[in-house]
This record gives sequence, structure tokens and C-alpha cells, in this order.
Amino acid sequence: MIIEGLRSEQQGDRARIAATVRWEDSDRPTQDIYFETQLEFVKDLTCNPHAFLVGCVMPAFHHGEKRILIDEEICPELRDGLTTVMSWIRHWQYEPDTELVQIEAKARTKVLTADKAQRAAVFISGGVDGFAALRSNRLQYPLEHPGLFKDGIVVYGLHPEEPDYFRQTLSSLSEITHEQGITLIPIRTNIVSLGNGWEFWANEFFAAAFASVAHAFTKRFSVVSLASAGWGIPHIFPHGSHPLIDPNYSSSDLRVRHEGARLSRLDKVRLLVGWDLALEHLRVCNTTRDVRPDRLNCGKCEKCVRTMLEFLVLGALDKNPAFEASDVSPKLVRSSVYIDPIDAPFYEELLEPLNELGRDDLVAAIKSKLSQYQRVEKLTRFRKYIKRLDRQYNNNRLVKLKRIVMGHR
Repeated sequence: MIIEGLRSEQQGDRARIAATVRWEDSDRPTQDIYFETQLEFVKDLTCNPHAFLVGCVMPAFHHGEKRILIDEEICPELRDGLTTVMSWIRHWQYEPDTELVQIEAKARTKVLTADKAQRAAVFISGGVDGFAALRSNRLQYPLEHPGLFKDGIVVYGLHPEEPDYFRQTLSSLSEITHEQGITLIPIRTNIVSLGNGWEFWANEFFAAAFASVAHAFTKRFSVVSLASAGWGIPHIFPHGSHPLIDPNYSSSDLRVRHEGARLSRLDKVRLLVGWDLALEHLRVCNTTRDVRPDRLNCGKCEKCVRTMLEFLVLGALDKNPAFEASDVSPKLVRSSVYIDPIDAPFYEELLEPLNELGRDDLVAAIKSKLSQYQRVEKLTRFRKYIKRLDRQYNNNRLVKLKRIVMGHR
């Protein structure tokens, strides 16, 4: 992969930095990648090669590129960190002999923004994780502390959102950031176009995409926090955003934090109970087609139902304007919930408090869903075990036979 043509541009009321990405070993089209913001923040946007390198490294690794060539100076701390990230992802997701991408770039010898003031920021989208990170920060840090969040970053382009929905999100978040005394910075990017589907995003690309955005603003930020997913330390598993990964996206100009790893999802929801404005603007729903200006959550999808259950066990669902319902039925759990490895710890955490509330009906519904998930997981692990044995001792003969039977030569 070659990253070239780094440039700053202005289009109407927006400013952007861009670069051209050319693939060498993967049959993929040449792409122009950009990071864009409003003119209000143009003085903070910098054509930093770190932004493009961080955004490209995992797609390059995933698609089998042998190198990334960028004719720019790169911080040695960041280069080493990216190699560490690839090593962890290889250990979790790939064969041990998979080659790491070689980063070909000159070494940066100085900190470009050594004279800037310390300024901390957090990524927010209106969901539980970002709001809980902001709430925790405000409760723990004195106003004079350099770690107090002064900026909230909201990104368009990392998820399948409609422009109108993003404008609605900005309007909603602006009330939160005004109340908390932080500046809301909207950023647009197409960095996710380098990827390859949901599994790649979740398992390899998640933190890299957000960190790439942060590196485009090193004139402004000294520390940027990416909220944890809410598994809590006992349940953290290999993922594209992880305490062992996220800090490795740091450079001498910017520190990247994995925020709130010790907190479970229920801990985070508990932080929001009593914060009325956050509840009014809480947006957990990914079914954007069902969202209206007067309703940010559909109340029917898996993520909505899970969050409603969390507020229910904390005795706060009936006081939460984010959802129209004041209770959750077993029928809704059975129709809406599909549990995967990412979600399983969230539901397991709900069993004991629901049992204490006497909600045997919901406990039974969740246990049924967990049993289905566990059966699928056992079958998945067995298939992976057979594939590994076939590869190690049988030269992939079973895989080749399957392809022939299925008509894929």
C-alpha cells in the first residue's frame, strides 16, 4: 500500500485533509481518504500523516499488503505501537505465520505540537458508553485538571447513518455538551471504506478508525478517550478496541486512552440514572429508519431491548424519556434478542438483579436466549477445531473437498 498526495482542501463551509491510497498486493481500487470538519475548527485540523497511517494499517494487514509506504515523517512511538497492534490482532485472529505489514517511512525526530496546551477529548455518539465516560470524567476530575474533557468528538461515516439522522444527532448532542461545558466537534470521514464488513470492523478496525480521526486534530487534542464497550475486566475478550490495543495508537503528539475498562454495562447505565438531560437524549438504537425527531430509539431492536432491561433492573425505565415503554415483556425479549459473543456478558449480568426483582419471566426468556447462543458457540468452536486439524495434519483436504461438493472450485 502506498499513501501519497497528502493535502488540505476547503469545500464550501467545510475543511478537509485528504490522501490517496494505492493498493499493491490486493486487487482493490485506488481511493481518496479524507477527514473533514466545519470551518470553525479549521485551525485545529492538520494534515498529519499519522491520521492516514493509523487508518490504513489494519485494512492493509487484513488484505495482505506487504508494506505501507508513506513519504512522511512518522513518530517512532507510533510505528512501534502499530506493529504491536498488528501482533495482538494476529495472535487473536490470524495464523501465527501471517506476515505483519512493514511500515516504510522516515522517523520523526521531534514533537510537532510540544507547545500546545493540554486538552482532553472524548468520542461521543449519544450512547451509553460515551455518556458514561463523560459522566465519570465530570464526577472524578477537578475543573483545573488537564484530564477534564473539554471537547466531545462526534464522527459521521463510521456507521451506516443517513445525513438527516446525523444532523438530528448533532442537535441532540449539542444540548448535552452545552450543559457540560464542552465543545462539540463534528467530523466526517470515509476511512471505513478501506475495511471489509462488520466482523473486520468489530474485531480489527474499531479503535484504529477512531484513533485516525483523533490524529487529524493533534493541534487541538493532547489526550483522546475511546469508551470501552462495557464488558468489565472479567469479561473483556479479543476485540478491535481493547485495553491492550488502544493505547498503542498513541504518538508523541497524542495519547489515546481506553476509557472505563473496569466498568460493566450495568455500571455505566447506573452512572446515567438521575442525569435527566442525558436520558432525554440517549440514543442506543441502530435502526435509524425507525427513528423520528421526537424519538431517538425504536424500542424494539436488540440494543434497545437490552438497554431497557438495564434501566428496568435499576428501577429507572419508567422514568426514562428515551423509551416509550415502562416495562419489558418476555415476548419482546424472545422476538428481538439475538445474543452473540459481544452481547453475552451484558445479558448474563442481568440475571441476578432480575431474579432479585422477582422477574422469573424475564430470567427464563434470557436464559433461553443464552442457551441458544451457547449451542451455536460450541458448534462454531468445533468447526474451527476441525479446520485447524485439517490444516495442520491434512493439508486442507477437508476444506478442498467441501468446496468441490458445494461447487466452488
